[in-house]
Amino acid sequence: MSGPGEVPAPGGGGGGGGGGGGAQPVSEGDHVVLKREEVFKAVQVHRGRKITFEKQWFYLDNAIGQQYGTTFEVSSGGVLQPLKVKTKEVAKEINEAGVDNRNIIDDGKSQKLSRDDIEALKEQGLKGQDIVQHLIENSTTFRDKTGFAQEKYIKKKKKKYEAFITILKPTTRIMAMMYHSREPGKICYLRYDTLAQMLTLGNIHAGSKVIVAETCAGLVLGAVMERLGGFGSVIHMYPGSLPIRAAMENFGFPKSFYNHLYDFPINKLNSLLSGVFLAEKETLQKQTEAMVEEGNGSLLNICQGDGMPCGETVMDNNKSEETEAMDVACEEAENKEKNSDRKSNVEERKSKQEDRLKKLQAAAAVLQERNADGLIIASRLYPSPLLLCLLEFVAPSRPFVIYCQYKEPLLVCYSNLRERGGVVNLRLSETWLRGYQVLPNRTHPKLTMSGGGGYILTGITVAMDRTKSVANISESQRSEEPAAKRQKVEESKS
Repeated sequence: MSGPGEVPAPGGGGGGGGGGGGAQPVSEGDHVVLKREEVFKAVQVHRGRKITFEKQWFYLDNAIGQQYGTTFEVSSGGVLQPLKVKTKEVAKEINEAGVDNRNIIDDGKSQKLSRDDIEALKEQGLKGQDIVQHLIENSTTFRDKTGFAQEKYIKKKKKKYEAFITILKPTTRIMAMMYHSREPGKICYLRYDTLAQMLTLGNIHAGSKVIVAETCAGLVLGAVMERLGGFGSVIHMYPGSLPIRAAMENFGFPKSFYNHLYDFPINKLNSLLSGVFLAEKETLQKQTEAMVEEGNGSLLNICQGDGMPCGETVMDNNKSEETEAMDVACEEAENKEKNSDRKSNVEERKSKQEDRLKKLQAAAAVLQERNADGLIIASRLYPSPLLLCLLEFVAPSRPFVIYCQYKEPLLVCYSNLRERGGVVNLRLSETWLRGYQVLPNRTHPKLTMSGGGGYILTGITVAMDRTKSVANISESQRSEEPAAKRQKVEESKS
């Protein structure tokens, strides 16, 4: 399902995880993704900041001002040097190759260079390509290997000794691949192809109002915000006291994207639906005022009790009056600093509480309009009760998408929605993906693949006649109730 103004598929600027995101230069403070082979890491660019990536440390100072997608080589001292000319493959320089590997014995003695010799070459300032060349020349079995085996050997040694790092602009595809390969448990094992289907089936495009309930470290939230492009609004439903969205922050969105981002805790949904949320809001305001008054009272007591410092009662009698006066003056200055610090802490807490309350009120007002254009759920929480609550805030004829790693919770959602009504086009699907190695004369499916991409339940909301539904419910309840028993009347004896 698609709509006008829809942004291209996630990661369009990333070029499948290997692109650079256009001709935009890297600036200090930007969030970037470092790529080495098939390994990714998200960092923020700062001058003089030491970065450790794949057992290699370096500084990103020379990357500032360079274009996204530039490949760098780590030289001595952790300095990045742009790789302008592509290095030639060492395999092309080797013409001799064996017919098969049957006579090669892996006894650990085929390499003449020891570990100390390799470290000495590194200290001399040799680059990774030169070290690989030395390893090839000092290998007694290299020329007896087949061409494929030689290429595999070179690739393995390059990965170990050559440090080529590419700086990419964060996109949905790159971030999803990074989290799925490094920490899949943090994103509920959500694969990037599944995430792309969720965005498409949810009809996420600029100008939409989307409700996102997720516990995927903010990855789904960041993907939705990237699709919106700063136009539209997002209501983030989160469990607990504070939202956790480290992945969304790694996207490096401009501040304008956050103007229409609202947070609302899941544990207050029932109070919002039942209309008790206003009373809770007033209670929270009273608690904030009481906390501030209590803090001011404690400050007043401290200030009133500071007429004579405690240390004066234990001072040595041998001290002179001048020393005592100096000590008293110093302690009075310290007490004043402590009082000012405590006062500023109380004011800071008060301002934070007020800001949090204002944001909560704004999110509740947006939800109470009940005209959301879409709903996306990807959470560790059981999806059925969460879905039934959040559907109340979605406008009719709008899509909703629920992701779960397992099929059984979505089957319960399916049956509950059928009983509830108000939805059509329910569909439960499983996503499947397999990677292929595409090389000359060696194109085949990869030996390792993801075990499963999870399950997706989709549907479209429709308008419901509340009066008829209530009447049907009451009639069904009456039909299910057993008939009242007749009371036995005792016959009076005449």
